[in-house]
Amino acid sequence: MTSRTLYVSDLDGTLLGSDSKVSVRTAAILNELVRRGVMFTPATARTPATVQPLLSGVRQSVFASGPQCGKPLPAIVMTGAGLWNRADQVFESCRLIEGADAEAIHEVFVREELRPFVYCLGDNGFLNVYHPSKMTSRENSFYQERRHLLLKRFHLDQEPSRWDRVVLFFAIGPVGLVEKTARELEGLTRCAAAWYPDIMIPDTGLIDLYAPGVSKAKAVKEVAAMAGAERTVVFGDNLNDIPMMKVADVAVAVDNALPEVKAEADVVIGANYEDAVARYIAECEGVSTSGL
Repeated sequence: MTSRTLYVSDLDGTLLGSDSKVSVRTAAILNELVRRGVMFTPATARTPATVQPLLSGVRQSVFASGPQCGKPLPAIVMTGAGLWNRADQVFESCRLIEGADAEAIHEVFVREELRPFVYCLGDNGFLNVYHPSKMTSRENSFYQERRHLLLKRFHLDQEPSRWDRVVLFFAIGPVGLVEKTARELEGLTRCAAAWYPDIMIPDTGLIDLYAPGVSKAKAVKEVAAMAGAERTVVFGDNLNDIPMMKVADVAVAVDNALPEVKAEADVVIGANYEDAVARYIAECEGVSTSGL
C-alpha cells in the first residue's frame, strides 16, 4: 500500500502519552503503518536532542511519492525552523535569526527580567544552548530534564559569542510575565514571538521566537510539497498547533486539547493517553490494529 496522504502530529499532549513518551502500542501501530508506506512525521517545538530519543522506537517514514521518493521523511523540529533527518542525525535545513535582530530581542528579555535559553547552531550541526544567569526553579527543571541529552550542549552563566548563529530564543516563566514579554516583542523585528500556556504546569507560560516566517504551518506545506502529497492531516492540542491546522486538509484535535484547538478542528478524537493519533491514522488507512 502506498498512501499519498501526509500525516503530521504534534508530540507533547498529542502523540505522547501522559508520561510524555510514545506508548508501546502507538509505536507498534506507527511502525506497521510506516512499513506499509504511510507517510508520518512529527511537527514539534522540541529540538532534535529530545525528538531523537522520544521517537527511537518509531521507524522513520520515507517519501512515498514526489521528487524525494524513497528518501527519509524529515521531522519538523523547533516549530519549523529545522527539518531533521532522524536516520542520519543531521539537519536537512535550519533557519537562523539575523544577528542584529537577535541582539535586539535579547535586550527586551533582559529588560523584562525573563532570561531565555538561547539556542545556537554549532559548526558540527549540534545545538549550543546558552543561559546567562542563575536559573529559576522552572528553568532549572527544564534544564535538569535535558542536561544529559546528546545533540545539544548547555553553557550556563554564558551568553552567545556570536548572535548571528541563533536559531531560537526559548523562555519559561509565570504566564503574566511571558505574555507581557511577548507583547513587548511584537513589531520589534520581523521575527514573531509565540507564547502559550504550559498544559502540564499550572501558572506557567512558554515563549519561543524564531526567524521570520518560521512556523509549523509553513514547514507542513514545504514537506507536503516535497512528498507530492495530495492530502495533509494534522494533529494537535495546543495554541501553537492552530496555524498548521489551518493549512491542513483535515485538522484533528485530541480530546485533551484546549477549547480553542477543538474549535479549529474538523475532527476530535480520543485523548493523547489513548493512542488516539495512531489509531485514527490506522483507521483512515484501513489497517487493523488488533494484535498490535
